[in-house]
Amino acid sequence: MAIHTVVSGDTLWRISSIYGVPIPTIQLVNGLTSDALVPGLNLYIPDESLPERFYQIRAGDTYWKLSLLFRTTVQAIIAANPGVDPDALQVGQRIRIPTQLKYPLQTLVFIDAWDQSPYQNILREISGNISYLGIFTYSFNRQGALIQPNDEAIIQYSKQLNIKPLLVISNYEQGNFSPDLADVVLQSTTVRGTLIRNLVTTVTNKGFAGVSIDFEFVPPTRRNEFTAFLRELKGALGTRIMQVNAHAKSSDMPSNRLVGFLDYRAIGETADIVSIMTIDYGYAVGPPDPIAPVWWVEQVLMYATGQINRRKVMLAMALYGYDWTLPHKQGNVARSITANNAQNLAIANWVPITFDLSAQAPGYIYRRDGIEHAVWYEDIKSFVAKYALLEVYNLLGATYWRLRYRFPQNWVYLDENVEVVK
Repeated sequence: MAIHTVVSGDTLWRISSIYGVPIPTIQLVNGLTSDALVPGLNLYIPDESLPERFYQIRAGDTYWKLSLLFRTTVQAIIAANPGVDPDALQVGQRIRIPTQLKYPLQTLVFIDAWDQSPYQNILREISGNISYLGIFTYSFNRQGALIQPNDEAIIQYSKQLNIKPLLVISNYEQGNFSPDLADVVLQSTTVRGTLIRNLVTTVTNKGFAGVSIDFEFVPPTRRNEFTAFLRELKGALGTRIMQVNAHAKSSDMPSNRLVGFLDYRAIGETADIVSIMTIDYGYAVGPPDPIAPVWWVEQVLMYATGQINRRKVMLAMALYGYDWTLPHKQGNVARSITANNAQNLAIANWVPITFDLSAQAPGYIYRRDGIEHAVWYEDIKSFVAKYALLEVYNLLGATYWRLRYRFPQNWVYLDENVEVVK
């Protein structure tokens, strides 16, 4: 594979000639809506090169040993790492390894159950890259009764595509995550039991592979009760999957209003899969910032994998970005924008894209109707930096929010470089 960063003077014809890849393929893979390009745009080029793996050097490693381990050649490793001296490898150094042995991972993609968008076409297009489909969202009332979407068609279609559907349960009330709803239900063993029985019944009757827990803004005082709820639910689910979505943190912070209720260690002991929500470092109501700077993601992973078996951990990936108005004022809410639309917005406004090397994230500033805007989003280069972390930390896989956010670069990259385990 290749990532080509557009420079001044580049054209699709020139890029096509360099890599031997047809222009329509480049346009399709990168979601381009015209022939126009802007400097700084990162294009994924599916050329004839080998798939790539990511590896962190250990004591005693040599390129010869690694070539045997990955069934490749010393020359291929040298070519993939031009800045590395093969005779002076350092413990902790990270390298790329071209090889036919793809990294096996599991994936979880979320779909909006309430959205009437034509999900079937998108699902069919990328079905080979999806292990689990999280149907967002079921909720509940204060007596533990489920509030269910009309999702039978989605469930059946996912099964036809060999995708395991998960019932997503959230403390969702009147269009928002409700701390009060979670507080009321979790503190009552009776209501918790009712909710769990209703979940198991629905999972059984509808043929779900398991449950995805997406509780947010739970009061920190309900930390123990949330953990108890997870244990009780897993006991009732038996061999079915219980997956938990956990907000990112790099230390425990038990009194924090967002993450205080999450006991990573206890959750890891109970759940089958824990998806660490390494997204929204830059968020809609905050100041403009990268969505998931790689240095922050690694801080979170260092803590999470010290608390949870890393073979249970999934890394969350954002298929979107945000468009903030400037100057940023408290209370302003940024516009959510898909990753694909974010790059095309830069092209439409003839604005160069900058890539923050520390964050490994693309962004730009543009003007519309006399108002300045700042955009941060994710692209193939920022995603590859996160896939490198995923493999270096030997994680189970990745989760993606959400299906209707188009990001063709990512799915083609998975096709070329990863073995998605069903």
